[in-house]
Amino acid sequence: MPRSLRIAGAWAAVLALGLTGCATSDDDGGAGSPKGGTRAAAHAPDRVEPLTTAAKPALPTTVTSADGHEVTVKDTRRIVPLTGSLNEIVFTLGLGKNVVARDITATFDQARKLPVVTRAHDVSAESVLSLRPTVVLADTTTGPAEAIDQIRDAGIPLVVLDPARGLDDVGPRIEAVAKALGVEKAGAELTRRTEERIDAVRGTVPASARTKKPRVAFLYLRGSASVYLLGGRESGASSLLEAAGAVDAGKASGLRKDFTAITSEALAKAAPDAILVMTKGLESVDGVDGLLKVPGVAETPAGLDRRIVSVDDGVLLNYGPRTDQVLKSLVAQLYGDTE
Repeated sequence: MPRSLRIAGAWAAVLALGLTGCATSDDDGGAGSPKGGTRAAAHAPDRVEPLTTAAKPALPTTVTSADGHEVTVKDTRRIVPLTGSLNEIVFTLGLGKNVVARDITATFDQARKLPVVTRAHDVSAESVLSLRPTVVLADTTTGPAEAIDQIRDAGIPLVVLDPARGLDDVGPRIEAVAKALGVEKAGAELTRRTEERIDAVRGTVPASARTKKPRVAFLYLRGSASVYLLGGRESGASSLLEAAGAVDAGKASGLRKDFTAITSEALAKAAPDAILVMTKGLESVDGVDGLLKVPGVAETPAGLDRRIVSVDDGVLLNYGPRTDQVLKSLVAQLYGDTE
């Protein structure tokens, strides 16, 4: 399994098409048993919400890149973020007009028309340099290393950031990007807004979930490539599921790695009440009916009741400014609309 699948924001090198859910029928279920059946969740606009206060970069700024380089940023007029999650943060900080390229996973409306310079974390150094960037932002998983070196050797300030792996990383990730771009005040404001929204969604989790938590398995699916994986402790989904009042079934069953191949035995041990998938992954296996044909899925409690939770690939594991929307979708699909 590629290590790139372990970080938020670039797990799926696919085009995201918006928020789709497969949740439940009208029959009531307890907190540990999401409603049975399937239905489509409301389609949310695939847009970021920039801060209303205009960001004014205070430059130059000097930061230590995650790969050990000290980087001085003097100009943010042409920004190239090399992952979808970084693109999302830059736009939400209010610097979208300065962004000149995107990663294939930056699918939100405001970035959609920008030229694509990466695919599945593989960056084209030539494409980046042709856009005359004044600063480039990357993750520690962005590669190949030769491309990163080529950009840096061309004299372009390139800041590498640590990926966000859970809810606790949301604030530090936003603030790190803001510091690199000289908009620390905007970073603090966005961090506060994002954390307040996440906390508000946590408060909508039904009290009954405290006594009977639903077990949810995160499956990574790419039917066209015959890739069927069960998420474990390092999959990146655990903190989201736990914030939604659920138990990460893969982690609870003892899977320590990020992902492992799906087997009937592994799914039986995980015994999920619901299954979490990415929207494009579900589409790649021809929907819920196709998912139930994956060995072992139909025999789980989730499979028997068709309890499938689906969230857009482009936001599920970003751990950024729209994570509250992801959490809200999880809660709504697991327990029914809480509003």
